[in-house]
Amino acid sequence: MEPAVNQTILILLTIALVVLNGFFVAAEFALVKVRKSRLERLAADGGLFSTRALWLVDRLDNSLSVCQIGITMASLGLGWVGEPAIARMLEPTFHAVGVTSDVVVHTVSFIVAFSIITAAHLVIGEQVPKILAIRKPEPLSLWCALPLQLFYVLFFPFMLALSATTSRLLKLLGVVGGAEHEGIHSAEELRSLVSDAHVYGGLSRAKHRLIDAAFEFDETIARQIMVPRVEIAFFDTQQSLSRAYDTVKATLHTRYPVCEGSLDHVVGVVHIKDLFGVGPNEELDVRSIMRPPRFVPETTRISKLLGIFKATKQHLAFVVDEHGTLAGLVTLENVLEQIVGEVQDEFDVETPDVVPDGPGRYLVNGGISLGALSRELNIDWTSRDVSTISGYITEKLGHVPVVGDRLELEGAVAEVVAVGNSRATSVCITLQEIDSSEATS
Repeated sequence: MEPAVNQTILILLTIALVVLNGFFVAAEFALVKVRKSRLERLAADGGLFSTRALWLVDRLDNSLSVCQIGITMASLGLGWVGEPAIARMLEPTFHAVGVTSDVVVHTVSFIVAFSIITAAHLVIGEQVPKILAIRKPEPLSLWCALPLQLFYVLFFPFMLALSATTSRLLKLLGVVGGAEHEGIHSAEELRSLVSDAHVYGGLSRAKHRLIDAAFEFDETIARQIMVPRVEIAFFDTQQSLSRAYDTVKATLHTRYPVCEGSLDHVVGVVHIKDLFGVGPNEELDVRSIMRPPRFVPETTRISKLLGIFKATKQHLAFVVDEHGTLAGLVTLENVLEQIVGEVQDEFDVETPDVVPDGPGRYLVNGGISLGALSRELNIDWTSRDVSTISGYITEKLGHVPVVGDRLELEGAVAEVVAVGNSRATSVCITLQEIDSSEATS
């Protein structure tokens, strides 16, 4: 009876060592993968075991050393106890079928026992807890926190020696710095994580586009989103107030530049509210109601431009090129549209910048930016000198475009449909299909 009891104890001990190995593996990967900021929030909300998990993460190097001690001890114990226990359990089976050779019994029992222990160790003690911790690091880190903290205190001297030795070897290999810098993602890595969350997680398409636009926000400059000079409607100081009202009725804008003769001499900005209560036949000098203009270089990042709008409480700025010539203007709406997408009010009658016109064929507004067009049609057109498709076509042609001009560009053919003010105002783009034989080669 006593040998049977001993055998049962050894088998139970073997199972316990496999589970213990899995516990330390799960704890190790959970501590590495869990976000410290999330644990801090849980701790502030009084989450169960969150304070203990945060305590371990704050001592990540030592905590990982504790996990390695536990894994090593469990693995050594499993090899010492598990294989003999299972081998002894199999011996009666061999005797029952008539195998009496001790050499054969011990050899086959060892092979079978070794295979069972290895499989259990890999599956239950390694792979399952590892994958579980990677996919659910937060709950695993909380569940493992209390026993791991107790183990941490119990084996503190041994762990301290192990951590010191590890740090010394890493220093010899040129690896310095603590764990507090680990797990910090670059902007590109964050964008990749957001894309993965959209494809495989619960992040909606709208949220994905909003977050992705926020990453591009600081990379965009004023020249890429400005209203070009040729499209600017303005008040002339030499014109009557009735002419100003005619301009307002024709364009329906909120703010208007005030110029002396032309856009080369901008002297101020008038808000449409400033004209309330003033009849078109009354005498009024627009200089008396205008606000001072604000000029920004065309290379100004729109993140900085947003700060300027907020600080000055003016929602319009004039964009000048490197020679000081006015190139266009930019408004707060132009800036915000780079994050939230096109915004139109009750008076906007604009057509979309890209309109499908058949299979692989699109009518495109000449003023659309190259970046927006590339995202819309999945093409890769870039230029260091121009920012719109109209400018890109002019750059490639080498002359002012005329109706009917055709260009074979990378991945598409562009044809000028309409021209105004020496620029292409409408372009037909036909995407080129990749030959199936080339696609499979």
